[in-house]
Amino acid sequence: MLVLNRFSVPPETQDGFREQAHAALAALAATSGYRSGRLTRALEDPAGWTLVTEWESVGAYRRALGAFDVKVHATPLLALSLDEPSAFETLASAEPGGEVVVTGSDRAAEPWR
Repeated sequence: MLVLNRFSVPPETQDGFREQAHAALAALAATSGYRSGRLTRALEDPAGWTLVTEWESVGAYRRALGAFDVKVHATPLLALSLDEPSAFETLASAEPGGEVVVTGSDRAAEPWR
């Protein structure tokens, strides 16, 4: 599962944002089911930032959000993210030079069923 939290950060607050994002990333990384994460900034717009995390499952991500350190260090930062969908399930993937691997949805039911 992939989580993309996008932020619009004015230049004068970027140092504080970066410190807060590092603390959030560390708190998330310490939880069970965390696979990887990174803090990125847009090349075209220095105010555009994204916190990208990968998780073993939807359940692992949801359980991580309940961890004390995540509530203290990550939740305040995540509350500042742009109001848009942020959690995505992986439905196909490919390793470098590899074949495309298709994965079924974890959703209980699609809305049209």
